[in-house]
Amino acid sequence: MVEHNVLIANPDYEITISVVIFKPDRLVLGNTLKSLQRALEETTPLRAKLYVIDNTPDVSDHNWLRELLPDLPLEIIAGHGNIGFGAANNMVLDRAGKFHLVLNPDVEMQPDALKQALAFMTENPAGGLITPKAFNPDGSTQYLCKRYPAIFDLLLRGFAPNGIKKLFRKRLQRYEMRDQIADTLFWDPPIVSGCFMFFRGDIYKQLGGFDPRYLLYFEDFDISLRTGKITRIAYVPAVKIVHEGGHAASKGLWHIRQFARSAFIFYTTYPLKLF
Repeated sequence: MVEHNVLIANPDYEITISVVIFKPDRLVLGNTLKSLQRALEETTPLRAKLYVIDNTPDVSDHNWLRELLPDLPLEIIAGHGNIGFGAANNMVLDRAGKFHLVLNPDVEMQPDALKQALAFMTENPAGGLITPKAFNPDGSTQYLCKRYPAIFDLLLRGFAPNGIKKLFRKRLQRYEMRDQIADTLFWDPPIVSGCFMFFRGDIYKQLGGFDPRYLLYFEDFDISLRTGKITRIAYVPAVKIVHEGGHAASKGLWHIRQFARSAFIFYTTYPLKLF
């Protein structure tokens, strides 16, 4: 592990947040941002700034976002088109604060989520990235931590019908680290989800952000593996969120193509594991 502060985070803000959007559902995004505002209020006084990076082509109306969050420092970056999730987050890499949260536009956090994350980072200087305890909208647990994936696991999880998944239930549960991830702190999961990544700002800068080759999917796999080489990742169940995302196979052919493209990039960068 290398020491923190190799690259200095922006001293103007104790926490920065980046949210990348593309043709967003205003109700879903609004709920995300309201939950963010509530969580920030639990940590006040705290110098915070939100960056919304809009990958939607030809959008000019963002006044509704400003009206939604009148008291939160907000910068909207738009007009660049769909450059991908990672590249869009990287547009504010040089502005990351002492802590930087990469937040999906379909995540609602508990009011004390940021308070818990900040407390953990203060008490555990070895930690450079936090992943939370997540729930599906129906209240069931969502497993954000993963072991290193075999292609077979990814195909099973993303595309197999439920009957086939049941045959390989134990294998999928192991991939999702259900034998390790519960209601207690767990250190060093190999891979964590990109829906909520709470970084130390200097670590995020040292990583150079996300690999922009990934337009969508697998960018969180890549940055997790790179993060684990320079600092420690922690699953912190006191930090709780609800996440609506996932299900690439149900989103149409374009998403399936992006999944396959990103899988090819990933497995030509990291060791190929078939089964």
